[in-house]
Amino acid sequence: MKQILQDMAKGGTTVVEAPVPQVIRNQLLINTALSLISTGTERMLVDFGKASMIQKARQQPEKVRQVLDKVQTDGLMTTVDAVRAKLAQPLPLGYCNVGTVHTAGPGVVGFRVGDRVVSNGPHADVVRVPATLSAQIPDTVTDTAASFTVVAAIGLQGIRLAQPTLGEAFVVIGAGLIGLLTVQMLRAHGCRVLAIDFDAAKLALARSYGAETCNPAAGEDPVAAGLTFSRGYGVDGVIITASTESSDPISQAARMCRQRGRIVLVGVTGLDLNRADFYEKELSFQVSCSYGPGRYDPAYEQGGHDYPIGFVRWTEQRNFVAVLDLMASDALDVSGLVTHRFAFSDAPEAYKTLSDDKGALGIVLQYDHPITPRHMRNLSIAAPALPRSDTAIVGFIGAGNYAARMLIPAFKAGGAHLHTIASSGGTNGVTHGRRAGFAHATSDTAGLISNPDITAIAIVTRHDTHAQLASDGLRAGKHVFVEKPLAMTHAELAGVKDAHAHAGRLLMVGFNRRFAPQIQTIKRLIGQVAVPKSFVMVMNAGAISADHWTQDREIGGGRIIGEACHYIDLMRFLADAEIVSVQARRMGDAAGTGVTEDKAAITLGFADGSFGTIHYLANGGAAFPKERIEVFAGGATLQLDNFLKLRGFGWRSFKKHNLWRQDKGQTACVAAFLGAIKNGSAPPIPPEQLFEVAQVTIEVSDLLRAQT
Repeated sequence: MKQILQDMAKGGTTVVEAPVPQVIRNQLLINTALSLISTGTERMLVDFGKASMIQKARQQPEKVRQVLDKVQTDGLMTTVDAVRAKLAQPLPLGYCNVGTVHTAGPGVVGFRVGDRVVSNGPHADVVRVPATLSAQIPDTVTDTAASFTVVAAIGLQGIRLAQPTLGEAFVVIGAGLIGLLTVQMLRAHGCRVLAIDFDAAKLALARSYGAETCNPAAGEDPVAAGLTFSRGYGVDGVIITASTESSDPISQAARMCRQRGRIVLVGVTGLDLNRADFYEKELSFQVSCSYGPGRYDPAYEQGGHDYPIGFVRWTEQRNFVAVLDLMASDALDVSGLVTHRFAFSDAPEAYKTLSDDKGALGIVLQYDHPITPRHMRNLSIAAPALPRSDTAIVGFIGAGNYAARMLIPAFKAGGAHLHTIASSGGTNGVTHGRRAGFAHATSDTAGLISNPDITAIAIVTRHDTHAQLASDGLRAGKHVFVEKPLAMTHAELAGVKDAHAHAGRLLMVGFNRRFAPQIQTIKRLIGQVAVPKSFVMVMNAGAISADHWTQDREIGGGRIIGEACHYIDLMRFLADAEIVSVQARRMGDAAGTGVTEDKAAITLGFADGSFGTIHYLANGGAAFPKERIEVFAGGATLQLDNFLKLRGFGWRSFKKHNLWRQDKGQTACVAAFLGAIKNGSAPPIPPEQLFEVAQVTIEVSDLLRAQT
């Protein structure tokens, strides 16, 4: 597979070769025939990538505030690392794809192999997309015409929000690609349309579609033109498809509207609103969200749960179908919108044209190269080096942000031989694999696990896959490092235990905090006190939406299983005694979100008489540090703030242990795992403790979910 990626740090646009994506539930694998460059959205992304750091900051003031908050809580160097890592992640470009179905994943209905389809897939010669973001193309609609479906659906959603009726007067501000499509669809609704733009050529196209026009660049007044167009009443509605930092389009729209007129923002503008403009006329203003209902809803897009048509008539998929029907009936004509065509292999030249030619509208990429070579699942990305005989030869399963930022560098620093990296989408594996020095990238996870050259695997995937992949790796004779959690259910845990019992290989969970240097200091100090200890651990986890995958019990297991397990393990490590009692209490779900376990208190009792409380809280302030750990023992206290500042109270020989940069122990954790493999020594964390912590974590989650 080949895909177009945008470098958000330096601005380059490249075509990258990667393993073909895995086929997964509710999704289609599509061989691309054509894709359309969105001149508005993609030009904005390309320009952002080319901008300096200061220019990027000016364009995203809300991100700057988040960065400043992170500096206060996590320190400057940790924040700088995080920002650099974010910008270093290439961005897939494109969302207007036409092709034929190669494979339909489990759960897909209504699509068959060979169907000609449109989707919001990126610019790649093979794309994996949700079935709910795809639609079959009528026989009378050409591939070129169909490539405009998704951008037209953006305009159509804006129209649906504006609710035009037959005979109304509407204004479209911005006669770019979406604007010109919106003009035609408003005309199909029976509306009179005025198009406003600074480009005479685009306005000429608008006139050919039946619109009247106004060109401010020629000295024409948009507000006066709107009032004249509406015969002095004020227009019924305005749809803004322009992309500008200025708030003028909003102000002009308000001033040209009639009493109780409607304004819908489809594009991007400044939002400095004048209350008087809206108050006196009781205007409505709404921002349109992409292609329609279902957008950004994981249950709809990833889970395949369609909305009942009787309650939600127009979903994003149904908007695709409506656009295709308009094309099939010749009510929507895109033939005049194609201004450039490029072979997919010439994509960098296409993006140069996008940047240089502001008059460009429809830039079509054509994928004429053979199908079979696109479906390679294994790819060599670097010349393989010979590993030392005492070195772990590692295969990575998962190439997300945490793997790229933390674990892969830790394995590299620990001297591991990086053999193969697997990712279900293919591209991330190549991106991070090349940067780290892996020899191979793959989308064949089973093949990686069974590869006889690989001696250890690291699992950094979504939580619902951890237990099965760990079991498979152990049964294949590999040492296994699995990022937490080890398992999400008692049945999964039993499976891992059984695989480990027969494997004779190391099993390690990424409980890195017990390896952090300041935790090691705490462990050394309290080890000198032969009395029970008290622990207070606070994780200011921060709120995340109820539909985030980590909140999904089937995929992420919930935040207790997915994150609070760190503290259960850490308290078990510091107490150095078996957990003998478990209590938990959660806060009521006042917001009605359905999330029942991310604001909770967990109390653990230990066999030596120690006890501790974990406060896992999602209702704190973002500017407050994320983690605080306090230990009370034998008349003395230790307090660790956010893995930066450790202070001692009442200790004869200890006052403080502070760091310039956060160190939560990731590198030391991995080094301990690799050292145990190299030396044939005992596991860094005894398996019994791994299983105990997993068991207790699942029990805590069950206790919280059972409460009302």
